[in-house]
Amino acid sequence: MDWERVPRYLVNFNLTGLPREETDILIIGSGIAGLYTALKVAGRYRVVLVTKDNPAECATDLAQGGIAAAINEEDSAALHLEDTLTAAAGLGDPAAARVLVTEGPGRVQELIEWGIPFDREGDKVALGKEGAHSRRRILHAGGDATGAIIWQGLAARAAGATNIQLWPGTMALDLLVVEGRCCGALVLTGAGTLKAILAQAVVLACGGAGRIYPVTTNPAVATGDGVAMAYRAGAEVMDVEFYQFHPTVLVHPGAPGFLISEAVRGEGAILRNQAGERFMPAYHPLGELAPRDVVARAVASEMARHGSGHVYLDLTHLEGELVQRRFPTITSTCRELGLDPLKEWLPVAPAAHYFMGGVRTDLNGRTNITGLYAGGEVACTGVHGANRLASNSLLEGLVFGGRIAAELLNQELKPSPCPRLKYNTLKDGGQEDTGNWLAVQEIMQQRAGLIRNREGLQEAASTLESWWPLLGYPARDRLAVEIRNMLTVAHLIITAATWRRESRGAHYREDFPETDPAYRKRLVLAREKEAREVPVV
Repeated sequence: MDWERVPRYLVNFNLTGLPREETDILIIGSGIAGLYTALKVAGRYRVVLVTKDNPAECATDLAQGGIAAAINEEDSAALHLEDTLTAAAGLGDPAAARVLVTEGPGRVQELIEWGIPFDREGDKVALGKEGAHSRRRILHAGGDATGAIIWQGLAARAAGATNIQLWPGTMALDLLVVEGRCCGALVLTGAGTLKAILAQAVVLACGGAGRIYPVTTNPAVATGDGVAMAYRAGAEVMDVEFYQFHPTVLVHPGAPGFLISEAVRGEGAILRNQAGERFMPAYHPLGELAPRDVVARAVASEMARHGSGHVYLDLTHLEGELVQRRFPTITSTCRELGLDPLKEWLPVAPAAHYFMGGVRTDLNGRTNITGLYAGGEVACTGVHGANRLASNSLLEGLVFGGRIAAELLNQELKPSPCPRLKYNTLKDGGQEDTGNWLAVQEIMQQRAGLIRNREGLQEAASTLESWWPLLGYPARDRLAVEIRNMLTVAHLIITAATWRRESRGAHYREDFPETDPAYRKRLVLAREKEAREVPVV
C-alpha cells in the first residue's frame, strides 16, 4: 500500500445490518463549540451530541486564562483585530478575524445573560492582560478556572434542553458520505459495538490533536480524531503545519501538561534561565508578553544554552493576595505538588497546546462536503493564521459555533435518504502495535515539534511510512482508532511542514529561519487530491 494513501474507513461495515439512530443534527464533541451550537439550534431541531469520554473531558474545561473580548470603553474591535492579525504573523485571514472580534462581545454578553459568573471588580467585569494584547480584555471566572465554569454553565443548560440528547462514551469513527453529502456517522458505543447515527447535518466540534506529542496541555481525548475522520471523508484540511506550543507548562512528574496560564505573565511574572537571569527582553521588546511562538522558542533556546530541561517562572515578587485570588487553581495545584509559587520559582518548559490548522471551513462553518460543518479548534477558517492570540480560542468556539447555528437555522434541512453503504476493503487480521502511540509522540516531538528542519522531517516521514501498513487492517477498539487518527494527523503535519520552507509563527524551520513573503499562502490538503496553494488576500 502506498504509504500516503489513507483508507476511506477504519472498519469494514454494512449499514443495512447495523443498529441506527436518526436525528436532525449530529454534533461530535462536548466542548464550548459543540455545546453552544447545540443550545442555539435546539429550539428548532433535534440534536444528538456524542463525545467519546466523559463530556467534561475537553479542552474547554481546562482553559485557564479566559476569553478575549473588547468590552472595555478604552478598547475596541479594531484594536483587538490589530492584535489578532499581528500575532498571526502575516497569515491571519482578515475577514475571519474581523468576524471574531466584532461578534465576540455580543456572544460574551449572551454568556453573562445566561448566568456565567465572570469575575468582577466593583460593578464591572474584571479584565486581565495577556501576551500580545494591547489592552486588558480577558474576561475570567473563578480566577483561573474560566473554561471549567463556562463549560459547567453550558452543560447544565444543555441538560435542561428537551431537544438535546448527550451520549457520553460514544466515539465517532467515520463520517458517512454519499454523493458528496454527509448524512451521519459511524460510532463505537461504550459497549464496543458499531452503530450508525443518521442526520441531516453533522457538526464537527471535537477539538485538537495535542496527544500526538508526548507532553501537552490537552486532555487525553485530543488525538486528532476530527481532522482525521474529516480527511478520510474527503474534507479539505488547511494550515496543519502550525501547532502552537505554550511556553510555560509546569515541569513536574506529578502534573504532566499542567498549564501555567499566560495571564500569570500578564500580571507581572517573569521568566528566568538556569543562571537566574531574566532573558525575554533580549528576545522581544514585549518581553514576557511577546506572542506565544516567540516566548516558546526563547524558552527552548535558553534550555539548550544551559543544557537544562526547563527554565523558571518567577512570581515571588508579586503580591501574594493577588496571586492566590487571581490564580487559585494554579496556586493550589502547585502546593499539592510541594511547590509554593509565592516563595519559589516554578520550573516550566514549552508543551503542545493548540492546533491552528484543521478542517477548512468558510465563515459559516461549512466544509467542502455538503451537510458537514466544523467549529472550534478542529476547524480552520484562517482566523489564527500562523499563531493564535491568547484567549481567542474560547471566543472562536462561541463566535463560529453561533455562525454554524445561524446557518442551520436559516435553511430547511432535508432528510437524507438512508444510504445503503457498505465497505469491505480492509484486510482481515493484523496485529495491533499499541507501542505506535508512544513512537508517534516521540518522533513528532523530536522532528516535527517546536523546531524543525528538512532532515528531521524526512526522518519522521520515513518512520511513519514503516507504520503505515497498520491502516490496512480494521481498528478493533478505541485505542486502535486513536493510533490510526494520530498517524494520519502526524502525516498531514509533516507534509505541510516540509512544504513550508520558511519560518513563520509557530512553524520554525532552522534550515529556513527567515520569513519568506513568497509563502504568504496556505497549503490545502485533501485525500487522494493534489495539494493546492491558496494565497492570503
